[in-house]
Amino acid sequence: MGINIAEALDSGYLNIAHRGARSVAPENTIAAARKALAAGADMWELDVRLNLDGCLVVVHDETLVRTSDVAVRFPGRSPWQVNDFRLDELKSLDFGSWFSSSDPFKQIAGGYLNPSEVEDYRGEPIPTLEEALIFTAEHDWLVNVEIKDLSGLPGDDDVAEKVAGLIGSLGLWERVIISSFNFRYLIIVKKADPRIMTGPLVKSPPTDPVALMSDIGASTYHPATRALRLSHVKRLAESGFPVLTWVVNSPRTARFLLRHGIAGVFTDFPQKLEAAIEADRRQAF
Repeated sequence: MGINIAEALDSGYLNIAHRGARSVAPENTIAAARKALAAGADMWELDVRLNLDGCLVVVHDETLVRTSDVAVRFPGRSPWQVNDFRLDELKSLDFGSWFSSSDPFKQIAGGYLNPSEVEDYRGEPIPTLEEALIFTAEHDWLVNVEIKDLSGLPGDDDVAEKVAGLIGSLGLWERVIISSFNFRYLIIVKKADPRIMTGPLVKSPPTDPVALMSDIGASTYHPATRALRLSHVKRLAESGFPVLTWVVNSPRTARFLLRHGIAGVFTDFPQKLEAAIEADRRQAF
């Protein structure tokens, strides 16, 4: 087995591909993971939800409209929520063509992708979490799994245990961090399998982040950049809690944060940040 999460955090600064390399490939797909891996990202991040069958599928939004052709394929199924579709129905959808038509980060228009690459995204399927984890393991890689908050939706009571159980059954607890805005999920994960690292997603700075980490038994702290306080970074580091912040798309900002003790950044542009981060890895400061 290659590098694990703990070793990666000790080795320096992590370039983490947010939903894969989503600036140059359709987010939360194996295609985006491949692009991130080729770009030199140390880890990728993905989102997981439960579908109608109770399967763990990799998708960000509560509905399928933005990132698939569901409204065309199933016009009578509005509002097209993920939890209303069977796995075979989800697998029949095209999760790639929307990227080509919307060009969300203007990388196609900017000439950063050639036409054949864009065409290859047509028909890209939704991955299950198991497929995404197997891809990660096969490439000796690391992944951050964000469990979306299913409060009020089917699966809220057992999604965390299902994720922890799958990771354990594949023997991948050393390669995965589980994060969530729902801290209850993180507590459930640690009870289900204490070997799995967890990290709270934070939108606003808590009064005492060290106490929060201790209370929920988490390993890494995941604040939005707007919720990031450098004084907190120092306190957390001194207490043994690495900080991974999101979303950082500026190489200059990434280098600033990394020089001030951040353990890693989630980015939509791992291909652009890799050169900047690598330059700092070669320097002592």
